[in-house]
Amino acid sequence: MVPEHFDVLIMGAGLSGIDAAHHLQKLCPNKSYVILEQRERIGGTWDLFRYPGIRSDSDMLTMGYSFRPWTHPKAISPGDDIRDYITATARDEGIDRHIRFSHHIKSAAWSSEDAQWTVQAVRKSSCAGESGAGKSGSGKSGAGKDDGQDDGQGEPVTLTCNFLFSCAGYYRYSSGFSPEFPNANRFQGRVIHPQAWPEDLDYTGKRVVIIGSGATAVTLLPAMAKTAGHVTMLQRSPTYVISVPEQDKIANFLRRVLPAMWAYRLSRWKNVSFMTYIYQFSQRFPMVVKKKILKQVREHLGPDYDIDKHFTPGYNPWEQRMCLVPDADMFEAIKSNRASVVTDQIATFTEKGILLKSGKELEADIIVTATGLVMQAFGGIDLVVDGNRVEPGQSLAYKGVMLSGVPNLASVFGYINASWTLKADLICNYVCRLLNCMDKKGMRQVTPNSRGENAVAPFVQKFTPGYIERALANWPKQGSKSPWRVYQNYVRDTLSLKWSSVDDDSLDFSNPLPVSSGVQAREMAESVK
Repeated sequence: MVPEHFDVLIMGAGLSGIDAAHHLQKLCPNKSYVILEQRERIGGTWDLFRYPGIRSDSDMLTMGYSFRPWTHPKAISPGDDIRDYITATARDEGIDRHIRFSHHIKSAAWSSEDAQWTVQAVRKSSCAGESGAGKSGSGKSGAGKDDGQDDGQGEPVTLTCNFLFSCAGYYRYSSGFSPEFPNANRFQGRVIHPQAWPEDLDYTGKRVVIIGSGATAVTLLPAMAKTAGHVTMLQRSPTYVISVPEQDKIANFLRRVLPAMWAYRLSRWKNVSFMTYIYQFSQRFPMVVKKKILKQVREHLGPDYDIDKHFTPGYNPWEQRMCLVPDADMFEAIKSNRASVVTDQIATFTEKGILLKSGKELEADIIVTATGLVMQAFGGIDLVVDGNRVEPGQSLAYKGVMLSGVPNLASVFGYINASWTLKADLICNYVCRLLNCMDKKGMRQVTPNSRGENAVAPFVQKFTPGYIERALANWPKQGSKSPWRVYQNYVRDTLSLKWSSVDDDSLDFSNPLPVSSGVQAREMAESVK
């Protein structure tokens, strides 16, 4: 049986996957495409995570799509609103008809002779359907149960495509990072990772300890503190925490006096410019920015609070991602004594909670391990090119989009210092321009060629959170100069990905040899041997 064939196969129906489909429909209207989504709903991250208080860690005026205005008054927005926004985009543009849910991709093999990818997937027997977003926009029926991976059961599915576009995110969906805590099995209460939040968890009046200090922990603390008996955030070391307004007053004003798209574009560029300025200023004057951040925290928590111990990191701003808290909600929870922060290290779990190295014991009914993600390139699938396994860690990243030596493959990896979708929009636009360039040339293959360029840096530089450092060895490397550098700069990437020519010296465009020519070439090679 001949596998079903598409011009483009998109991996994932989250924020990036729907973005990719929009650009294909607009810029490459003659291309056929399909989206394979391993879960049963649209939304990706914003459907997977269901923990209390889940919200954006960037303002939605820059994390929203460039082509669809974000019209909610909250710029730092709840996860449900983000998922609804993605689902509505897919529905209104007819993208949902191209999605096949419950398809977990296992591998993709490229054949230069056929100039196409063969994609192997498993279609789970619990599939909710392949067309329409009825279940994709559903509520919490699968929360805490669907881990986003198949369990080995299901129907094998084979598809082929000319171009493979990975929009599967950057982390493993099946489980987050969970360190081995000493004697964890002694604890008599519940231990929960935010990536698999159970529906039945009732923490009303309970003592909760959250292990971690990143975006998830600072989101959970104020949300759980509303009804819990007490919430303690246990951190090994502090993180920069910044209070920002939940609503963008300028954006909301512009929306009242201007057409929606004009107001959105002005607000978006305002925020992009401000983020770029702050990041660049932080790189040049880190101590000035650090002093300003700590001054704000002190103003919220008062002069008697130990800011140096609990909110002063040992690194400079933007060496790790800074945590945003809307309207100081975390600080308000601490001031009201509904929550607290403890900076210490874990000695061992006990029956009642956690014994710290300082000798203090934190008693708990529930322990939440907000200990991070497990990074995963290309959705964790096996990539093979002409029978040879691809090791991303041994490849160079071309413009942060493609891999050296790998034909007709692109992926989305957003910014570490700004909203993910800013980069996703640029990459989706670039891929469409590349596909149109191939058609214009009459070529079926495009392969980045490093031409002797050497790896000189990891994919992500000057950014040191644990989940990044644990995974960098398995991610592509950077070269010494463009287009083999990965820049964390929206303006620079706009010039490179949107306005520069896609036909440069680092890309090899080609067509497969006719079958007869290929046979002759192999026979000649054998005779030379």
